[in-house]
Amino acid sequence: MPEIKIKYFTEEIDKLEYIDGKSDWIDLRASETITMKAGEFKLIPLGIAMELPKGYEAHVVPRSSTFKNYGILQANSCGIIDCTYCGDEDMWRMPAYATRDVTIQKNDRICQFRIMENQPKITFNQVESLGNVSRGGFGSTGKQ
Repeated sequence: MPEIKIKYFTEEIDKLEYIDGKSDWIDLRASETITMKAGEFKLIPLGIAMELPKGYEAHVVPRSSTFKNYGILQANSCGIIDCTYCGDEDMWRMPAYATRDVTIQKNDRICQFRIMENQPKITFNQVESLGNVSRGGFGSTGKQ
């Protein structure tokens, strides 16, 4: 099991924990109270920095309840933190856009992450045809 060094910027948020059997995503918390007005963008501090193993990256996304509870959207859809973002001041943050006025309290769980191996090196081979049956185009499977 890879070991990950973690630095906490505050003792006022709960430590990260892996919930066995329930999810392979780990919740991240706001490390300070943030107030946002509708239409405002902020980088929400998450209070941690990590040294990921070489060849790994972290994928950071909102929790399933984040929009319902706070009305915020992650501005970059999915944050990718690579193993070189590991300095003592490299605090993880969530880029958030508010759709309504909201206050996020310190220690609120607002996003989650998982560690993934980097994509293997690949090569592209240009062809005239892929030789497969077309499915009808992007979005062709309908609503049901």
